[in-house]
Amino acid sequence: MIITMPDTQTDEISDKLNDLHEERGEAVLGRVLTLVISTTADELEHALRVANDASHEHPCRVIAIAPSTRSLDDDMENHTFLDAELRIGADAGAGEIIVLRPRGGLVHHQDTLVIPLLVPDAPVVAWWPTEAPANPSTDRLGAMATCRITDALRSSNPMRTMSDLRRNASPKNMDLSWTRITVWRAMLASLLDQPPHMPIQSVKITGPADFLPTDLLAAWLRLCLNVPVTLVDEPDATAVTGVYLTRADGGVISLERRPADEGLATVHMPGQAEQGVAMPTRTLSECLNEELGRLYPDEIYAQVVGKGWDLIRP
Repeated sequence: MIITMPDTQTDEISDKLNDLHEERGEAVLGRVLTLVISTTADELEHALRVANDASHEHPCRVIAIAPSTRSLDDDMENHTFLDAELRIGADAGAGEIIVLRPRGGLVHHQDTLVIPLLVPDAPVVAWWPTEAPANPSTDRLGAMATCRITDALRSSNPMRTMSDLRRNASPKNMDLSWTRITVWRAMLASLLDQPPHMPIQSVKITGPADFLPTDLLAAWLRLCLNVPVTLVDEPDATAVTGVYLTRADGGVISLERRPADEGLATVHMPGQAEQGVAMPTRTLSECLNEELGRLYPDEIYAQVVGKGWDLIRP
């Protein structure tokens, strides 16, 4: 069910939402968090689909803010500069969705729109699906959040965005570029945990050039292993395609996934037969799910974007 509310106010939205809950016999107490999405009109529906998927595992109230593209009329009487939309039931996953479309000066006061609609006594997560503020901590929405999730990879300039995020780092900040390589990190840690536990002398990573997850993976390995890490460009690659760990005895431990979209990786350990393992490319919903299930500082990520990044990009 989708209910549109043009030229409305936050108290009207809250009252309408309460009425809908009573009609449907639902309780808002089942919501584990409030997910606040700061996006654009063009990106809105995609972000809501991802949030819907995540809500099945983490029931939440989603508040999406997408400044309205509706023009301001010359006659401002009876206008509140706020259009809204309520989505419940099949259109809202395992929670409810509130879409806010502010206009005019109200665009710059998004926090005042969100605060009356938060789920009481529940964590607040702020998510920027594409473009993120240079300093999420001082952003009006970010300042009220328990956790701040950005996605530098999907911004217009990933490297510049990551540079801004590194300069304004906070324990509450997390970027989905890091979450995309969770499976790679888990697999590599598992391979290194197998005997004969020989020291690693060097690392090579293959994948697309200037691909943020590749750089973060390189920074992690450089920081953890304290060995040289070489990045090799594969022009046709869409994600990380291989990691090669050279041991002290000259043997190479490798994890390869070519092409990435087939979701099948090959593991090679010196002296053992090759093994095929399922390793699908992570979806945006899976990455968001992981972060919504954490909601506490990731110390490894903080070290990687701090010390580790400087080691590969001094």
